[in-house]
Amino acid sequence: MIMKEKHLDYLLVPTGLTVMLAYHIWLLYRIVLHPNKTVIGINATNRKFWVQAMMEDAPKNGVLAVQTLRNNIMASTLLASTVIMLSSLIALLMSSSSWEKSSYNLVFGVRTELGFTIKFFSILVCFLFAFLLNVQSVRYYSHASILINVPFKKVSSSPHYLHLTAEYVARTVNRGGYFWSLGLRAFYFSFPLFFWLFGPIPMLLSCFVLVFMLYFLDVTLEFGSAVAFSDNDHGKDHVALGMET
Repeated sequence: MIMKEKHLDYLLVPTGLTVMLAYHIWLLYRIVLHPNKTVIGINATNRKFWVQAMMEDAPKNGVLAVQTLRNNIMASTLLASTVIMLSSLIALLMSSSSWEKSSYNLVFGVRTELGFTIKFFSILVCFLFAFLLNVQSVRYYSHASILINVPFKKVSSSPHYLHLTAEYVARTVNRGGYFWSLGLRAFYFSFPLFFWLFGPIPMLLSCFVLVFMLYFLDVTLEFGSAVAFSDNDHGKDHVALGMET
């Protein structure tokens, strides 16, 4: 019976991880090749437009831009604080054996001390990774809060300089957004690892439920009208405006 439970762990856990990996590979493919069909791609495009609009009239929009970026910093800081608090809790559970002994009857799978240690360590690594991603998000948003108020009109009157400055700031803001999304995704990934404590079957089911939920959060099901705009340096781009989930 023990060997069968071990085999169940060896079979179902890699299956759940493969489902998660396959979905995110597919999502990356959609973001790269069809960004206007994903929420992440649409948000990145709209952030670029927002930065250009803020920098065109920096004295008027400077306070609004900094306030918006500060809200993003607060959101990343809150998630980072939550993750590091949960990491401390997991480290405390790892050092205690009472939880393991009291949970043996609830677990269908590997019940050895080494098995529980691997499970707790996986959750801890996931939380620490989410913490580092959110710290990087705060870093980029902090840089952008200064760069977005650069007085480029006093430095140079060249439209090319404005374009380069806006492009750089937009990339900085988008990188902060990407790290925020990755940090939140790492936080989501901790749920299947937590259910793994109760066995491989709950872990596999949680992977399918999580992928199902993320699909509706990542993919736009309704599209607005396409907006075409011309750019002297880059030609024409077509952007589909969608509702952010």
